[in-house]
Amino acid sequence: MPGTVPLYSTSAARALDANATRTLGGDAYTLMQRAGQAAWQHVLMHWPEAQRVVVVCGPGSNGGDGYVLARHAHRAGRAVEVVHVPEHVPANPIAQRACTDYVAAGGRVTLFDDVLPKADLLVDALFGIGLSRAPDAGPHALIDALNAQALPVFSLDVPSGVDADRGGVPDVAVVATRTLQFIARHAGLHTGDALEYTGTLALDDLDVPVGTFDGVQEHATLLDHEALARWLLPRRRNTHKGESGHVLCIGGEEGSGGAVALCAEAALRSGAGLLSVATRPAHVAAILARRPEAMVRGVESSEDLAPMLARAGVIAIGPGLGQGEWARALLQQAWRSGRPLVVDADALNLLAAAPQALHDAVLTPHPGEAARLLGCTTAEVQADRFNAARAIAQRHACVVVLKGAGTVIAAPDGTLRVIDAGNPGMAVGGMGDVLTGVIAALRAQGLAAFDAASAGALLHALAGDAAAWDGQRGLLPSDLMPHLRRLANP
Repeated sequence: MPGTVPLYSTSAARALDANATRTLGGDAYTLMQRAGQAAWQHVLMHWPEAQRVVVVCGPGSNGGDGYVLARHAHRAGRAVEVVHVPEHVPANPIAQRACTDYVAAGGRVTLFDDVLPKADLLVDALFGIGLSRAPDAGPHALIDALNAQALPVFSLDVPSGVDADRGGVPDVAVVATRTLQFIARHAGLHTGDALEYTGTLALDDLDVPVGTFDGVQEHATLLDHEALARWLLPRRRNTHKGESGHVLCIGGEEGSGGAVALCAEAALRSGAGLLSVATRPAHVAAILARRPEAMVRGVESSEDLAPMLARAGVIAIGPGLGQGEWARALLQQAWRSGRPLVVDADALNLLAAAPQALHDAVLTPHPGEAARLLGCTTAEVQADRFNAARAIAQRHACVVVLKGAGTVIAAPDGTLRVIDAGNPGMAVGGMGDVLTGVIAALRAQGLAAFDAASAGALLHALAGDAAAWDGQRGLLPSDLMPHLRRLANP
């Protein structure tokens, strides 16, 4: 389907390697030679002028791929040197065969002595998918040496030290200029800390037979800009505002009216047909002045909220809500309404204090809020964003959008999606309030919770990228508004 790319776990990647080897005649060296050849072609495409190439090889199959690349570079007349730490002699017959062929062709292999040879290009073939813990002392020093060079670094399959399953970096990892994945894309390279290390990601499928993927389950689905058209269909000519839904935004404790105002405007710009705001009376005039299309009411109690709940189709609650008695009363009323919910900010913190199943809801935590929902640390959430999102979705029986670089969306059944858009300029207060409004609007327009969360997170990220055209630093949540409207009409 356009705009969707399957992502695989490391166990699935190993199954794909085994399937491909079997269909190619049973000789694993055939696949390794394809990987090394593909890597060499990538070098020729992106660093054609590199005459001195240093390849850092590990003991496993990733190192074997590096030896094959080195052999091709040597035969092409480049000055090539393979470097490894003393304990990293080839550890399996296939890697040993690749090393033997490289040496037989006249290639040079040296032990790492704290200083790398002079080079124009460094190739990282240390671990690939074979490491999910902190590297030992020797490889650690070698990775440090790679990162200390002011040179391009090309990682084969995975930057060494990055957990290809979870996206975390247990200790030190290679900071790659480019990373070439083989056969399939690794889930962990598309979210969290991994994005700091991969550089530009590319894929070579090594021309494996189509049947290679039979019976191998994907771990998650990556969504890019083309996926929006799947959910944001053109409206009927004879449509009316009621068909586009009625969103009620609840929030804006004293001093926090801007948060609920951003949420409300984002919902309107994302296509909600009707928009109401329940907030503190002090904020009513300012919100109306900013967005006269909104129906704004000052509420002091849950009784004031009741008639607004009766008219709403979807409730967005949390932006600027606070955690006082006013917030608790409104939140309990929203819980009991039976309406679909989008829950953010302080509403999430109140939920963490009193957990419950929410069913037809979308939760939108940032990593800190996710940690509170799970009773763990933010670092633990970031070390395994997939598992964190999935755990929250299962605990609260609803859809979860775990915000951050490589936003992860999880359904209660464990299905995962990842957003391939967004930028660091979006790390500013109020950006999550905009996302809450976007998702609520799409939910109100008829999308199921998982699809509304996915389409909303993608639309929000793409609007952030468009707004960052003039620069990421200084990007404001309100800068997204015109782009939300344009991108919501693919």
